[in-house]
Parts: sequence; C-alpha cells; structure tokens
Amino acid sequence: MIGLLGGSFDPAHEGHAHITREAIKRLGLDEVWWLVSPGNPLKARGPRAMDARLERARQVMQHPRVTITDIEAKLGTRYTAETLGRLFDLYPKVRFVWLMGADNLAQFHRWENWDWIMGALPVAVIARPGQRVAARMSPAAQTFRDHRVPGRHARRIIHMDPPAWTLVNVPMRPHSSSEIRARGEWSD
Repeated sequence: MIGLLGGSFDPAHEGHAHITREAIKRLGLDEVWWLVSPGNPLKARGPRAMDARLERARQVMQHPRVTITDIEAKLGTRYTAETLGRLFDLYPKVRFVWLMGADNLAQFHRWENWDWIMGALPVAVIARPGQRVAARMSPAAQTFRDHRVPGRHARRIIHMDPPAWTLVNVPMRPHSSSEIRARGEWSD
C-alpha cells in the first residue's frame, strides 16, 4: 500500500515529514510518495521553482520508504483527481491511500472532483494544530460521515473499498509553509 501526500511543499518542512512518518506507522503503509505539485489551482500566487521545492523536500524528508516525486509535472496534470486517474492507469495493481492534513479536509469541497477522490481511494486525514473541528465539520466530512472509520482503527482503511476515510490524531507539530514564507525564510 502506497500513501500519496500531495501539495506545493512551498517549502517542505518538519510538519510534512512528521505526518508522513505517522502515516507510515499508523496505517501500516509500505511507502509514501510526496507528489510535489507544479502549482495549486486554489492559490492565486504560484509556488517557488519546482527544482528548489524538490531539493528542499529531499533535505527535509530522508526516509527509506519515502519517495519525493514531481510526477504531476511529468504527467502534465493540474488537479489531484486527474493525477490519481493517471496513477491508477499507470499502476493498476497498486493500492493507494490519499494522505492529507486536516486543514485540507476543511476546504476539500473546493477541490476539483473532490467527491470522486473520496470514492476512488481510501483517505487518511492527519490532524493539524487548530484544524480538527473545522475538518470534522467540513462539507466533505459531513457528506461522507457514514464512511468514516474511527482514528483508533485507521489501519483498517487500507484494506477497505472506498469510500473510506479516517481522521488520525497525532502529536502536533506547529510548522506551516505559510508562516515560513511570512518570516522570509523561504523566498525567491
């Protein structure tokens, strides 16, 4: 089972590494692929250059079961649903689980074809500081509330047919790409 963690990673930080390690441990994943995206359609400003973000991601996340990839740029996909469809075609025998922070679940209903994503593969939502309530009350969580697996049984979702999702509480790390950029620690 391969976990997919997508995002701009602008910049990658210890919080990303932390939720990746927790996902491997709590879900029993064989691998995690970081999908460093060319851009975020929900953000007006584009991210820093892909090469810089990939290099930073590789510095931050050094783990034998984690691969840092720019596959979305290579595939030419713009939206997560589109990327997933291509991955399913390229790797028909591989089982994937989508990983995201609770901050993403809170606004997941704004993603292109978000409901298709929930029905296409299991989803593990990793708690983020200050985001648990917003995530649990989000339109996506409410729409798929009957398919939620309690966090203490999170490992089950990798064996379930979608839709299946869980909110996993982990020790919190306060890192934020936005705050790193605001402090001027990651600029062009």
